[in-house]
Amino acid sequence: MRKLIALFMLAGILFVPVFANAQDASADTSATEATQAVETPAASPTVVDDEIVAEEQSFHQVIKEKFIEGDPVYMTPVLICLILGLAIALERIITLNLSTTNTKKLINKVEEALASGGIEAAKDVTRNTKGPVASIFTQGLMRYSEGIEMVEKSIIAYGSVEMGRLEKGLVWISLFISLAPMLGFMGTVIGMIFAFDTIEAAGDISPSIVAGGIKIALLTTVAGLIVAIILQLFYNYLVSKIDSLVNDMEDASISLVDVLVKHKLTGK
Repeated sequence: MRKLIALFMLAGILFVPVFANAQDASADTSATEATQAVETPAASPTVVDDEIVAEEQSFHQVIKEKFIEGDPVYMTPVLICLILGLAIALERIITLNLSTTNTKKLINKVEEALASGGIEAAKDVTRNTKGPVASIFTQGLMRYSEGIEMVEKSIIAYGSVEMGRLEKGLVWISLFISLAPMLGFMGTVIGMIFAFDTIEAAGDISPSIVAGGIKIALLTTVAGLIVAIILQLFYNYLVSKIDSLVNDMEDASISLVDVLVKHKLTGK
């Protein structure tokens, strides 16, 4: 529940400034146009170099302008998908990085603890170590008195549980990857419908009449595809990170069983 509240708070922090900036930019644009219309005489048109103006615009300003041109009604859901998807992806990245354990060092500590203090000392080592590998070791050591076979079964069963925890949240990122282009395409369809309605009402196919609807259609599609690409990159990174952790868990589990077998044979 705390993670869910944190995600919504992060989404609000990221979303509110963007939407506010978009509204401010729209208001500033309207005010500027009105001022220019009043101050500039009709008989003396001002020549503006479009290339210089385009160079002066920052990337952030361009994004705000395109957001407004694409209509916030259709662009906002796409932006929400990006914010929530990034929030979940960042939370997963932090969690997975904190779950990474130096398995070789942990195995050496467990082996030393077994040699010096027995199973209880080894349990203390694994309990004081964070990460899924240490949790699996703890479950295996707790079944040591029941035999090596029970240790192996316990490691396999608890390994599946830890794997499910590592993959938590990926389904939501996958949902936003699929949802963002769909919302973009929906904006495309609505924009085209608006364009054809305008043509029907005007009875003319002038480019200036249909430009608004076509612009909404194209911008929402591009926005949806960009969001999907960004989230797909994070998703692939998370999948590769989880695969690496799972491989470490499997290798470490095999090493633990070997250490326990060796400890049982030596009788120490």
